[in-house]
Amino acid sequence: MMIENCSVKWYNINRKAVIPMVTEEKLISAARQASEHSYAPYSGFRVGAALLTATGRIYIGANIENASYGASVCAERTAFFQAILAGETVFEAIAIAGGDDFCPPCGICRQVMSEFCAPDFRVLLCRGQDIRSFSLKELLPMAFKLEQKGM
Repeated sequence: MMIENCSVKWYNINRKAVIPMVTEEKLISAARQASEHSYAPYSGFRVGAALLTATGRIYIGANIENASYGASVCAERTAFFQAILAGETVFEAIAIAGGDDFCPPCGICRQVMSEFCAPDFRVLLCRGQDIRSFSLKELLPMAFKLEQKGM
């Protein structure tokens, strides 16, 4: 689900994309709202994600559990897959909110991010009012890559 089309202004400091505070707050708020749509009857651990595209759109995702744990899907991938299905392929940042502590993306989600995002893609982790910001390269310094043959 796309939340809305945002006006986003990016600027560069030390070669890192920086999100203006108002946009960062909007992205975090969207992640928190998305966690309310989580389906987590087994763990009770609700996670929401809000993905900002280069076009300024925000796509949300929530974790969806299954009795067969391997069939569960994380909030981050839910947001990415919705955006990709809508034709978006360039991403700027993602906010992730879940539980009472910071909720970093799992290894599979990090690898999905590396498929579509630049190393300076921003990952915002939220815990109450505390926010930590990481680049994708910081979270996945040696991403697995294959040569693309075309589509």
